[in-house]
Amino acid sequence: MSNSHKTISLEASFVDAFEAYVGHPPPANASMPVNGLPPLNAMQGFRRQAIERFRELGIPSRKHEAWKYTHIPEALARGFAVSTAGSAPDPEAAETAQYALAGLDAHIVVLVNGRFAGDHSLIGALPEGVAISGLGTAASTHPDILRKHFGRYAAWEEESFTALNTAFANDGLFIYVPKGKIIEKPIHVINLQKTNERLFLQPRHLLVFEENTQAKIIDTSCAPISEATFTNAVTETFVGKRAMVEMYFVQDPGNDHAVVSTTHVYQEMASTFTATTVTLTGAVVRNNLNVLPNAPHCETHLYGLFLPGGNTQVDNRTLVDHARPDCVSNELYKGILNDRASGVFNGKVFVRQDAQRINAFQENKTIVLTNEATMNAKPELEIYADDVKCSHGATTGQLDPEALFYLRSRGMTKQQAQGLLLHAFAGDILDRISIEPLRRMLDERVTRLFGE
Repeated sequence: MSNSHKTISLEASFVDAFEAYVGHPPPANASMPVNGLPPLNAMQGFRRQAIERFRELGIPSRKHEAWKYTHIPEALARGFAVSTAGSAPDPEAAETAQYALAGLDAHIVVLVNGRFAGDHSLIGALPEGVAISGLGTAASTHPDILRKHFGRYAAWEEESFTALNTAFANDGLFIYVPKGKIIEKPIHVINLQKTNERLFLQPRHLLVFEENTQAKIIDTSCAPISEATFTNAVTETFVGKRAMVEMYFVQDPGNDHAVVSTTHVYQEMASTFTATTVTLTGAVVRNNLNVLPNAPHCETHLYGLFLPGGNTQVDNRTLVDHARPDCVSNELYKGILNDRASGVFNGKVFVRQDAQRINAFQENKTIVLTNEATMNAKPELEIYADDVKCSHGATTGQLDPEALFYLRSRGMTKQQAQGLLLHAFAGDILDRISIEPLRRMLDERVTRLFGE
């Protein structure tokens, strides 16, 4: 079967599953069965348009420039059933507790196969007006917020997987922080993938931080003993005037789980948004991080650390769209590739014509430990304003042999010397993490990984 024929078959199976999802009987040969689930009212107008747009766009393959290094059709060809409400085994309390960060006092939110699990969450007391719930619950408790923000930032008309998620979205995480509220403790979101069958999961998250708010979010993905999953997650984040939001994504689902994670962020005046993405494991991991600072005096900071081994593919794609003047953006992504792993960094800074006095910096650095590992880097600047300070760069190479020789001449073994250098390389990202228990856990993980 040719690649193009496989792609058409996969697209058709998702469309068949959608018809079953909205209540129409699927064709006899439908290969992705789902149970009809009550749709969110706020999503109703998007569903049919979104699946039609997905049909037009198709599943991205190596023929698409933006996906040429990420083997999505091959990952989907393993066969996945679209997730149903009853397909997630109930996790034990001890199972979720093991993924909580030691020493971290936090509001703990548990999602199982992309769905909010209130019985296993330990949210605790929140400031007045702050809401943390499932997106399905928010449709009835905060309908005005959903009508205002849902589907406004994620470009489902332009992105195939976002269109697919929009067509099927039923539940996920909802966080609402009203004007002037500060969440003192981090919100730790534990995403468990736990299933006895191969599932295609499509959580949809909406995070709204209004004017003069502050919050820190830790989003960790992990998989206890489980069949393989393919997660197509979409997150829409609104950062209001003078709000300060930090988000940490820790991806550690295991090497049998594929992920396409798409995050769209909209910033209002003088807001600060910081995202740090750490990828530890995964079969195929594609991170799309799109930020629109749509008012003056915004700050955007994007950091990434990816440490794949085996046959893992990690693809980080960022876009900072400077639409207004007097803004700052800073990006630093670092990777360490081992075994036959492959990495991609495609970062783009876009400066519109009226966005004068932009200060944007972008850098990618990668260490390749074996001859079989590969890295593809494509930093981009697209600038239509003339009063800007923008720069970018990318370097890929191996460990400095002179530095290794120096350390070994001081009595270190080769493994100790390599571990020390790699730990220092990763530390440039880890040291930027403001939540100490998270930084400590990741620091220990890097130390174990490279045997310092």
